[in-house]
Amino acid sequence: MKIGIQTWGSNGDVRPLLALADGLQKAGHQVMLVVSSIDNQNYAAICQQLGICYRQIPEHIDFDMEGFAQRSFKMNPLQWLKALLDEAFFPNEQVIFDAAQTLVAENDYVIGHHFLYPLKLAALLQNKPFYSVTFCHAAIANPLLPPFSFPNLGRYFNPISWKLLDLIFNLFLKKPLTHLWRKSGQIPPTNVLTELLTSQQLNLVAVDPLFCHGNEQWSANHQACGFLNLSEDERYWQMPDDLLTFLDAGSAPIYMTFGSLQQAVPEWSMDLFLSAVEQSGCRAIIQTSSSRFLAGSQQGNVYFISKHPHQPVFKRCVAVVHHGGAGTSHAATRSGCPSIVIPFMDEQLFWARQLQSLGLAGKPLPAKYVSTDTLAQAVQNIQNSDHYRN
Repeated sequence: MKIGIQTWGSNGDVRPLLALADGLQKAGHQVMLVVSSIDNQNYAAICQQLGICYRQIPEHIDFDMEGFAQRSFKMNPLQWLKALLDEAFFPNEQVIFDAAQTLVAENDYVIGHHFLYPLKLAALLQNKPFYSVTFCHAAIANPLLPPFSFPNLGRYFNPISWKLLDLIFNLFLKKPLTHLWRKSGQIPPTNVLTELLTSQQLNLVAVDPLFCHGNEQWSANHQACGFLNLSEDERYWQMPDDLLTFLDAGSAPIYMTFGSLQQAVPEWSMDLFLSAVEQSGCRAIIQTSSSRFLAGSQQGNVYFISKHPHQPVFKRCVAVVHHGGAGTSHAATRSGCPSIVIPFMDEQLFWARQLQSLGLAGKPLPAKYVSTDTLAQAVQNIQNSDHYRN
């Protein structure tokens, strides 16, 4: 069977669909992956290793991640999303839609990142099945739970809160997000959140069931499939000898990273991490995106590392400091590592509280308020806690 997959976003939006493409390819299907990368990473090499056909559309997205992070730091979630779309999506909407139409024409089925409404529209126009993949279940209506940051009114009144959230998304986003539908002569879905941004046939929720409390209450199109973990690149990655030497030379270190977000705040993140390491006295591995600290180098009790498969290294660490991205949250949990979460936005705060509720992390330290003192104290708390060691 010929299957087309399309995604948009940063590394955390691409890797799960790479994992899905790899699994489908191994099951005997022919897979084409189309990527629109807002951090301009190219995945041609790993797709070639995996035997997956690959296109990057457009080849380059003109988006200043660092500038955007600084401008959007204190926006509310809807303001942040609207600003991101205005700068990184809408300028490329037509070329993404054109690529979606080609992908649909070439394949029997298409699967898209939950935000890729252009692919959903292209599939509708050509009468092909469209399925979506969601990386976070915070926006899936569940009468047992309220929308994130809403008060819990109980199973009989929480549905009212979910309808209110639909109305809010419609008010702020429906007009720009349905432009393509109107231009194509189609009647757009009524609700942005619950209809436009997911498949009504099958929406794969790529979340470990550990986190999916009450998922039996979801509507039938939402199905938890577990975390889509790209493990194939671990086969091609060898832990550097100098990293092994560092790991063997003392106690288990703290790992520190903000994932793809770190490109947006490279100097601030490194200053925060290094100050907290000095104050707490811990050993640390820090993922570097700063020219001041070269990957593969060591400074005292800190080893600096470039991008790599997370889990092999996390398994050798005592805890992971991270931003609360879905991928890093799953990688830390799967590695048996507690987390210290410094969320930048509400979705990351959602993951932080999920980890906290499961006893896998302490209280979140929001990025807009975090300090050297609070991060150093959180590191010391985890190092000294019998709870996390057990």
